[in-house]
Amino acid sequence: MPVGLTLAQLRERLRKRELSPVEVVEAYWRQIGRVNPKINGFVAPFEAESRAAARIAEEGSMRGEGGGALHGIPVTVKDSFDVAGVPTRCGSRFWGLTPASDDATAVARLRAAGAIVLGKTNCPEFLGNYETDNYIVGRTNNPWDLERTPGGSSGGEAALIAARCSAGGIGSDGGGSIRVPAHFCGIAGLKPTPGRCPAAGHVPAINHPGGLLGVGGPMARTVEDVKILFEVLAGDDTEDPFSAPVPVDWKGTDETRIGVMEQFYQVPVQSAVREAVTKAAQLLADAGIAVDEFRPGRMERAPNLWWFFFGILPAPFTRKVIEGREAEAHWTGTEFLKRALEERQPTASEVVEKLALRDKMRADLLRQMRNTPVLLLPVCGTVAFRHRERRYVTPEKEISQFEAMMPSTPFNLLGMPGLTVPMSRDAEGMPVGVQLVGRPWEEARLLEVGMAIEKARGEFPAPPVS
Repeated sequence: MPVGLTLAQLRERLRKRELSPVEVVEAYWRQIGRVNPKINGFVAPFEAESRAAARIAEEGSMRGEGGGALHGIPVTVKDSFDVAGVPTRCGSRFWGLTPASDDATAVARLRAAGAIVLGKTNCPEFLGNYETDNYIVGRTNNPWDLERTPGGSSGGEAALIAARCSAGGIGSDGGGSIRVPAHFCGIAGLKPTPGRCPAAGHVPAINHPGGLLGVGGPMARTVEDVKILFEVLAGDDTEDPFSAPVPVDWKGTDETRIGVMEQFYQVPVQSAVREAVTKAAQLLADAGIAVDEFRPGRMERAPNLWWFFFGILPAPFTRKVIEGREAEAHWTGTEFLKRALEERQPTASEVVEKLALRDKMRADLLRQMRNTPVLLLPVCGTVAFRHRERRYVTPEKEISQFEAMMPSTPFNLLGMPGLTVPMSRDAEGMPVGVQLVGRPWEEARLLEVGMAIEKARGEFPAPPVS
């Protein structure tokens, strides 16, 4: 069945004409009809449009016209990227009142490569939560357990890809929003270096200062699939202020040394999370890749500094958006906002000081990574949690959500690429991913190490709902 194939397998079958774009898209819509009522991952399905696009793609194949790298592949797009003719809602009643006039650059690149867009996927209001719920279409559920969240803010994207309702797609990540949903749903997801994958046409705009943290990036079932999407998306874009013409450098894993962090300093993680990191490290060592313990210096305050830029600094702007209409705001958009507004707003001098501290912290870590270019660590301290759950049990102590996300948020702060690789499952059958973090612009190295883990691990199972 086409939906059971990975993106790479699907591409091969389409190229050999063992499958046609029409039958692939039809198979996906049958799967969506079965599964989406349970997980509720779509904001705007493009059923008629995608069927029409599949017919055009098939006609091109029959004429012998060469298709692009994603010819006939069904994909989805997080509802924070513009799609021409469709409102970009970001889970909110306050945004997206008029349709977008053009595709976001990332969407345009997917289409130019021959991908067929099945629809836009659900996210929390203002992209401001680790759960996906809103007043537009409601709550998205995790396909491994409907009582749990798929994460946020790219939760709809992760849930649909995991449930075989999409071959892959694009999300965005300002504090773990690609990597955490990928970990929660048992798929792969790449947070690139800012500027590596164009973010022009994203809402809110990924420019200064928010673009220091936020990026757009590919999500798919396997690291190999993420690599295929990354090769389509990556490249310079004059509309993205962080973009730069840096070539992608595929070198293999021969000279790679892995630094292992089982947790972020003294903040504990759940047993299954730690075991996944240990297992991945052993698989890499068995494959002949050098693996050592890694203890970063002077990064203890990185999560707090991330919160300054992600939460405190933009809070007055979000408050102004909802001012006078607070009753219409969804809890996913105000949970972090309320916390941020309780803190004193910084002066201009404090902002400059925090930026300088961020730059020094980044330089210190990169100095340590000169001979250890890849770090292996948890994505976060917990597996997918139950809806509205905010405290999580570990063997050492209970941790907060802020603590649970500490393995991810520092790398948004420091502008470093991070990749989630599905690794194992916990005692309750929930998926557990691991995170690979690299130096800026070295996504290729991460993807190669991720594929080495994937090869040693073997095929990852499908969730029960699929």
